[in-house]
Amino acid sequence: MRERIIIDAHVHLWEKQNGCIDGLPVYGLGGGVSTFLGRPHQMMPPYMDDNVNNAERLLANMDYAQVNACVVTQEYMDGNQDEYLLKVRHKYPERFRVCSLYEEREDYRLEGFDGIKICAGRLKCQDLKKLLPVFRKAEEAGVFIGLDLADGDLQTEDMQYLIDACPELKITIGHFGMVTTKGWQKQIALAKNPNVYIESGGLTWLFHKEFYPYPSAIDAILEARDICGMEKLMWGSDYPRTMTDITYTSAVRFIADTPKMTEAEKDAFLGGNAVKFYGLEGLKPLPERENML
Repeated sequence: MRERIIIDAHVHLWEKQNGCIDGLPVYGLGGGVSTFLGRPHQMMPPYMDDNVNNAERLLANMDYAQVNACVVTQEYMDGNQDEYLLKVRHKYPERFRVCSLYEEREDYRLEGFDGIKICAGRLKCQDLKKLLPVFRKAEEAGVFIGLDLADGDLQTEDMQYLIDACPELKITIGHFGMVTTKGWQKQIALAKNPNVYIESGGLTWLFHKEFYPYPSAIDAILEARDICGMEKLMWGSDYPRTMTDITYTSAVRFIADTPKMTEAEKDAFLGGNAVKFYGLEGLKPLPERENML
């Protein structure tokens, strides 16, 4: 692959999965299988046989795929991973940016974290305007807020209110606006605001039925480019869940190899935009590792 800086803006990590979705527990069963909505699901690659999804395993994948750094987000289904992520951030400061998890309580954490993750579509209270105190604290602390919004435009009006109220706050919208749902373009349009960016974590999951090389996903990236500009879009893998059927390298290559994007667009999407957003200046392209194949 061409030498470039690559940043993964959406990954997950945990030592032990201990989450909850819709009142049902989520925990590892072994072999990469976890309970989800009361049934076993392949939650990660089966070679993660102990269901440990740690930084070292991710780093091995990153080094092979020539990914310089990543941003660890969080999700209710994995349980709160704040303590583990602080250890990861301390141990690998050049490779990781980490988010704390907002859980609709007053004891959410900002200190030591680069950002805070809000699973907006899963909040008990869907009125995002009530999150204004959280947004203002994040703005004052100089950390970013990452959100996975409810489908379509259900929360975009509230988001614009918060963006207007906190003009210095850096914000990312995850899962590429839930691109396969009606009205996803309204989420992308939020990135017309100066400090709002879009990250594509889960893009291969959303277009999973089409599968590699995901031509409709590429078309969606180009449509989003026409809405907010390529300079506002960032690549994300949603590791490890999306790795149940593709490799981490494949999650990079379907972007790197597409003829529909220019090399400058690929450079921006795969890493250049994230370098600016997350403050990752000074990185150098990683060397390509020789493959036995």
